[in-house]
Amino acid sequence: MTEQELTAERKALRVNLDSSKYGTFAEIGAGQEVARHFFQAGGAAGTVAKSISAYDMKFSDAIYGEAGRYVSRERLVQMMAHEYELLDERLSEARGDQSTFFAFSNTVSALNYSKTNECHGWMGIRFQISPLSPHHDIILHVRMLDSDNQLQQEAIGMLGVNLVYGAMHLSGNPDAFIESLTDSIGGNRIEVDMIEFNGPSFEVIDNRILCLKLAEKGLTHAVMFNQSGHVVQPAENLYKKACLIERGSFRPLTKVNLDMLEKAKTQFATREDVEAESVEVFMELTLRSLLNEGDIDYDDFIARIEVINSCGYSVLVSNYLEYYKLSSYLRRYVRNPIGLVLGLNNLADIFKEDYYNNLEGGILEAFGKLFKDNVKIYAYPIELENFERYRKQMGVGDNVETENDENGLITIDNLLVARNLRNLYKYIRENGFLVTIENCDRANMNLFSRDIFELVQNRTDGWKDSLPPCVCEMIEKNNLWKS
Repeated sequence: MTEQELTAERKALRVNLDSSKYGTFAEIGAGQEVARHFFQAGGAAGTVAKSISAYDMKFSDAIYGEAGRYVSRERLVQMMAHEYELLDERLSEARGDQSTFFAFSNTVSALNYSKTNECHGWMGIRFQISPLSPHHDIILHVRMLDSDNQLQQEAIGMLGVNLVYGAMHLSGNPDAFIESLTDSIGGNRIEVDMIEFNGPSFEVIDNRILCLKLAEKGLTHAVMFNQSGHVVQPAENLYKKACLIERGSFRPLTKVNLDMLEKAKTQFATREDVEAESVEVFMELTLRSLLNEGDIDYDDFIARIEVINSCGYSVLVSNYLEYYKLSSYLRRYVRNPIGLVLGLNNLADIFKEDYYNNLEGGILEAFGKLFKDNVKIYAYPIELENFERYRKQMGVGDNVETENDENGLITIDNLLVARNLRNLYKYIRENGFLVTIENCDRANMNLFSRDIFELVQNRTDGWKDSLPPCVCEMIEKNNLWKS
């Protein structure tokens, strides 16, 4: 059978029949299904040194030490480290020269009786590639999408088998490894939104690209990177935070991008329902913005991430083209206020009814989802002449009109959407869902990324004038985007 044709049972049996593989299974919560697959496949005595389920929190703490959250990366790493150390300590002398040891662990929260909890889990394996070699880790985070507890446990069991099998047979080919994770499960039952390969043999692997491939291959809709460029799980990074997010291509990040975000942050943090110290500010790239002639340019992707990180911001990469989908995604993890930072040109575009033809409720349904649960848009003004230039250059904004004001600026107050939508626009504006970003630097309002990118590519005199110093330094240091 080919790798793609192997079922979870076949994979478990193949691992069991390999006498060189020997290890332990430590599982908390719904993840107890993984070891069951290996026992049921037959021949497990040759593979399983121990299987343990520390379900009770006090027992778990006594074995692995305390953790802030039980379903967390921290707890998973504690489990893998403890079980692998025991395995090495007790069996290395007896069979270390002929066995490749592994310690598989997971901590999972499946659907509770009241169906009120977040259904997700952490799963990982610490393993040797050859006898007596250093250990390597593969770690992932999964969300379960089934609406039934038993179905979720079933999916977790198969995912665990796929992870163990993939570590032992596909770790040298990360693309094949990622594609194998949904074998026997299908693409609609789980979402894998974070993955890491760590260890000496994986030093050439960039975990940022692996996580991008999760979104590219449809295993998740979004991945997140912190200010240091490390992959993080959104639920943990946004836990108990209010968040402010700016979407763009950031190729490169310009002074106007920073002005938009910093001025919006100042207003956002002064809200009565926002604690300034708990605001998570980040930028978002869509997969569409990373495409280059039909394929994703990974070098360009890394460049954009590093440039954004150099300015001190986290990054979200998503395949949510529509803002209402992005808003719904953030609402999975954020219970506090959310602010979306847009330019007036982009605000005009979300009032195009054609964008919502796939929704039964059309633009009304989309806006109901977009502005649900204390979501507001912070709109950055634009000079009238630049707005007209943008409309011609990008072929957008043809559904709106504008009224001049004495300052020559377009704001939420003098932007006129299509006539049949003006009452809707008025309702959204007057109920506080739209906020104008104030005290903007007008010297930056004529900056457009497309124009600046050409200057950067050619290193035209003055190319640095439109960019923050940290961005210029990163571009020069890594010789980015030079034609």
